[in-house]
Amino acid sequence: MRLNNLSDNAGATKNRIRVGRGIGSSKGKTGGRGQKGQTSRSGVAINGFEGGQMPLHMRMPKRGFNAWRPKSFNAVRLDRVQRAIDSGKLDAKGVIDAAALVAAGVIRRPKHGVRLIAGGEFKAQKVTFNVAHASAGALAAVEAAGGKVDMPKVEEAADA
Repeated sequence: MRLNNLSDNAGATKNRIRVGRGIGSSKGKTGGRGQKGQTSRSGVAINGFEGGQMPLHMRMPKRGFNAWRPKSFNAVRLDRVQRAIDSGKLDAKGVIDAAALVAAGVIRRPKHGVRLIAGGEFKAQKVTFNVAHASAGALAAVEAAGGKVDMPKVEEAADA
């Protein structure tokens, strides 16, 4: 057997129908589009339209919730904060908040506040954080190092 002897099984491939090529082709004149009306013209896309019946995607029940004005927070890992403290960009003796992280170049802009996330190694002693939110792992890591985390309510953090 050679590659030039290979062929598809009979009936495996079909030729495409050439539309609008005369009356003898069975798809001549209107080309299977019926007569007149919107869908006989080109450039029509009525996806999901069911002839005036309520479309399926509108009949299905809605799920979930989208907040009207969702808050956007900066997620900061503890190892990033540790790196900034080690390089001298952040002062571990002062309060570390969104403004201090922006000044140190850890985050670009404060948004609605900072979310502290556990990750990597954190060994800075007696560091005080003032953030909008902190994960359970981040709280445990900071408190194990002898620091503390102050979390005002999210609304107050958004106003700041």
